[in-house]
Amino acid sequence: MKFNRGRRRSRDVPSDVVVKVLETVKIQSKKAAGNEEDRLSELPNDLLLNILEKVGTLDAIRTCILSKRLQKLPTMLSQIVIDLSPRDLFEMDGVVAEVTDKILSTRSPQITVHKLKLKFFLVPSRCLSIGKSVGLAMVTQKLDAAEFEIMTQKDFSHCTDAHRLLYAKKFNDFVRDCPDAFAGLTRLHLRNMRFGKSDISNILSHCKRLEFLSFFECDEGVRSVLHVEHAQLVELVIIFGKFETVELACLPKLQRMIYRDWQYDDNPLVLGFVPQLSKLSLACPYFSGKTLNLSKLLANAPTVSDLYLEFRSEKIWIQPECSKVLAPVLAKLRFVNLDHLPEECDISWTLFLLEAAPYLEELCITVWDHKCRIESQKSVSKKTDVKWEPSDPHFKQKNLARLTIYGFQSDDNFIGYVRRVIQAAANIREVSLHARKVCPLCFEKFPQAAVRPSSYPRTSEEFGLLREKMTAASATASPIIHFRS
Repeated sequence: MKFNRGRRRSRDVPSDVVVKVLETVKIQSKKAAGNEEDRLSELPNDLLLNILEKVGTLDAIRTCILSKRLQKLPTMLSQIVIDLSPRDLFEMDGVVAEVTDKILSTRSPQITVHKLKLKFFLVPSRCLSIGKSVGLAMVTQKLDAAEFEIMTQKDFSHCTDAHRLLYAKKFNDFVRDCPDAFAGLTRLHLRNMRFGKSDISNILSHCKRLEFLSFFECDEGVRSVLHVEHAQLVELVIIFGKFETVELACLPKLQRMIYRDWQYDDNPLVLGFVPQLSKLSLACPYFSGKTLNLSKLLANAPTVSDLYLEFRSEKIWIQPECSKVLAPVLAKLRFVNLDHLPEECDISWTLFLLEAAPYLEELCITVWDHKCRIESQKSVSKKTDVKWEPSDPHFKQKNLARLTIYGFQSDDNFIGYVRRVIQAAANIREVSLHARKVCPLCFEKFPQAAVRPSSYPRTSEEFGLLREKMTAASATASPIIHFRS
């Protein structure tokens, strides 16, 4: 997901480190105390629970086995998280159902579960056990948030249509057999499923509390239309799948939408009643001759403030539009991120967003032919420039504060672009110019692929000359220009 701009790097200690520390303290305290009760067990429950909740639930249980007194603590946890890697899940999938049942069936109903997150394979007997345990807890205990991430035995690269149909049937049976669990579910991740017509609507009608829904390689058949209505859904993620159109008909609480890799360009996304939609992320290669018009796409969603568009180093699938047409739907736009623009194309077309969005504060552009992308290796169309000219060559934008470019080069394309932005954005404070991104996998997978020579500046003298070129034409703005290689 691309919405976490500027998030600070987490300082949480990795769970395996916490477990090792706990075990070391346990061993050392036993050595120091001899046959007496060890020091770790003498810590108050609140402190021990705070430590244990920094690790996964299975690690917490493993740690608590060290002491009889600690063995009761897993049933007192306010967060129950079993989120194993696919490899570990293959080896321990049966443990998920067993641990879930044991913890939920033996805990006090007076202790609220603030977070329940379970990842497990779509194996009917185990799903039924998990569903019944969680469903009973939904009815008899206090459970604030519950999340299912459901895996399939075959990953997407090995799934046939027959597999997807089978997985969808198994999941529908799971929902039918465990209605209480799904009635209280708040987050759901599904993958590799081909549902029948109206199956997804039926699932949503069961999941009345659902706030987050993610589909990966899911659909209701080739060129199917997904019609989405839900009273509580806040975030929707759709990646791959063969929907012809995704229609967000009535989602009064939806705030975030991610749609990636749609297959058909006729009318991939229709935004209906989405009065709170603020963050929209769209990513797709461009193979057909059709483009999207933001004025049409966002006609019912003028609330979008954060827009992310990714082009997979292929042709541009957004049609530049004049500001008079586009301005009404971009009135609240604050942040724009344009990712993986093809290297050989002019980037000046992106200025149509600056002209049409008067309150835009940050603009980020990444220019990069990423060789790892399958589409870049099998491009079916010549990448050509997108032509655009502003309706007013001397337009001014008063709110842009920051421009960031990844893949900057010392050529007329980039220098002219930065100069033009500085001229238009009277109050711009900062321009950050980064060298081209580097992906180690590109060199491993495609060692024969030619790499474009870089003209990124390297010396303080080059930095100074470029700063002069890019700011000379502006009489008002004098932003700080950073070169970050």
